[in-house]
Amino acid sequence: MIVTFVHVWVKPENIDEFIKACKANHYESVKEPGNLRFDLLQEEGDPSKFVLYEAYESEEAAKAHKDTLHYQTWRDTVANWMASPRKGIKHKILCPLDKLKW
Repeated sequence: MIVTFVHVWVKPENIDEFIKACKANHYESVKEPGNLRFDLLQEEGDPSKFVLYEAYESEEAAKAHKDTLHYQTWRDTVANWMASPRKGIKHKILCPLDKLKW
């Protein structure tokens, strides 16, 4: 299982639009085969800082996410709203390994 934390810094004038686009991506991403979680987080102290928490059963499922229309639409829609390039950092899930606990 694999988790990616995607750190995104959004221009202040685009925060509301960014949230709307991310919610649309979230609602479709959680339907994908192999998706365990797909969370959108906003930092309390800095509302322009977001983290996408993406958990997939396998590298293949995570890679397939990037081939979906909803991901590609999100990527293209939000590209100019970012204050700096997004940064994805992959992690390996150690616990829990039981998918039923996700």
